Amino acid sequence: MGIVPANTPRSPFSALAKSQAAAAVQDVAAEAQSGRKVLVLPLAPSLEQRRLQLYIAQVLIDGLCLFSAFTAMGYLYLGSGFDPMIVRQIVLVVPLYWTAALSLRTYSTRALLYLRHAQFRAIVALLTAVMTTLFMLFLSRGSSTFSRVTLMLGITGAAILLSIVRVWTHNLFRGFVGPRGENILVLDDGGDAVRLPHAYHINCREHRLVPDLADPHMLNRIGLFMANMDSVLVTCPPERRMDWALVFKGANVQGEIIDRTVMEMGVLGTRQHHSHGSLLVSSGPLGLRARITKRLFDMTVSGLAMLALSPLLLVVALLIKLEDGGPVFFIQQRTGLNNRFFPIFKFRSMRAGQLDARGNRSASKDDDRITRIGRFIRRTSIDELPQLFNVFRSDMSLVGPRPHAIGSLAGEKKFWEVDRRYWTRHALKPGLTGLAQIRGAARSDRLGIGPVRKTAVRSRIYKRLDHLARPEDHYRDRRGHCARPRVLTPGRSILAAS
Repeated sequence: MGIVPANTPRSPFSALAKSQAAAAVQDVAAEAQSGRKVLVLPLAPSLEQRRLQLYIAQVLIDGLCLFSAFTAMGYLYLGSGFDPMIVRQIVLVVPLYWTAALSLRTYSTRALLYLRHAQFRAIVALLTAVMTTLFMLFLSRGSSTFSRVTLMLGITGAAILLSIVRVWTHNLFRGFVGPRGENILVLDDGGDAVRLPHAYHINCREHRLVPDLADPHMLNRIGLFMANMDSVLVTCPPERRMDWALVFKGANVQGEIIDRTVMEMGVLGTRQHHSHGSLLVSSGPLGLRARITKRLFDMTVSGLAMLALSPLLLVVALLIKLEDGGPVFFIQQRTGLNNRFFPIFKFRSMRAGQLDARGNRSASKDDDRITRIGRFIRRTSIDELPQLFNVFRSDMSLVGPRPHAIGSLAGEKKFWEVDRRYWTRHALKPGLTGLAQIRGAARSDRLGIGPVRKTAVRSRIYKRLDHLARPEDHYRDRRGHCARPRVLTPGRSILAAS
């Protein structure tokens, strides 16, 4: 594929310009003879100016929406859309809205591409402007010159109009900046194969692109490919990553180096210390305020639930005791927070002499170990209610991954044998309910719907390992501690398919 620099120097006094122009002409002639397509550089026009134009247009449209809403409501309520009171409200609210919108990033690439985000940001900016207006009126004691009715009517009409107009402008704006709003370039320099939708993909070997820091002409050539790009990704062997990193740092472009080990380790970001760097693979616990709030919530709800359900708990305990005279509760060691064991409490549903402390054998539909009352409380999940005491004493939380017995199986294997990332679920307190229960995996297991079929093993495993990302998940762009060069981590795709 030939290359024609769109801005090839033409100065007659520059020998370098003449040589570059001659080389470009030779490339074009060779490609024309071979019948292959000629590649013109830069690869794409700059989208920055287009985005700026759309931002300005959106600012003016928003101002027109506010003006129209207030004048319309003034005409309906006061009989005149240009009443002095309405004019004062417009003069005060519109600049405050623009200020709040700029501060809250209402005008951004994300707002151009995602309708819900654009509507939400516009409404938040409008509410911020309203609160600021009311605060200013309170301090200046000028509320007597403002009609609260027209102000509220105007704000309501503006909110509706802003939302409707963004539905109309959404597809129009996306047509100007494309499905991603950014120019993305992927350079394949012999690393892992990566294909991103709506991106420009260049094979470095085919185009003879080498990150040679001792060759200014090569760096100029690479710069032509990166011209007008908002982000450049490179996939290359480890020994060339430093060279590409230095190229990116000197190119005034957002550079990203793709490394699949980052995805496998679940890296959250990077840290730079005085003498070394490190990969952040775990973020630690919640903040102190969040932990206190969560603990108070768990204690309050679990305490009130035990108090409200105490008659039911007493009746179930009495029925279990009367059936065979065995213990009321079944206490089993489960793995909880920080991979530490804790005793979990359940109403005993099996015969006293056939209890499975390690959980090596899963209960089935016709399990002969289950008692008559046990079958009922298992079907209705009443046997799990004593775990409210676990929540109250801080072994568990109301919501979190369900704790597994040590011998619990996914198909015919232990969970950690299926996926080594299984242990990461214990960064959270186990809960009374979790995502697997919502998806229905736990209920099918408790009812014992036969042995797990081979075709359903994968589904069950991933329902149980509900905290993990599936292997087919795309890369996630985590903008963390280090801006350039960046790495990609599993989850949301940078360039999701439209």
